[in-house]
Amino acid sequence: MKFLIITCIKEYEKETVELFKQAQITAFSNMDINGFKTQDTENLISNWFSSSTDNVKSILFFTFTDPEKIDSLLENVKIFNNKTESNNPLRAIVLDVEKFV
Repeated sequence: MKFLIITCIKEYEKETVELFKQAQITAFSNMDINGFKTQDTENLISNWFSSSTDNVKSILFFTFTDPEKIDSLLENVKIFNNKTESNNPLRAIVLDVEKFV
């Protein structure tokens, strides 16, 4: 069993859900998150009271599933990212699950 995490901007929510469906991963969860991109530290110090960070409405998806399904989904994430011109590609990570109850 593997633990899969995908983050994306809010605009890609429907597309990400479709990627789960294509990989036949039918059980997953998501939650709204705020992503931040900060400027360099020098800029933050000199601009203490300005809004030097960009707040991006994002979504975090996660699931526990079989490795075969994850391989399919990761391949489709690569294809999606290659076809989409964006500074905010889908990000996916996979963690091994050593034990579970």
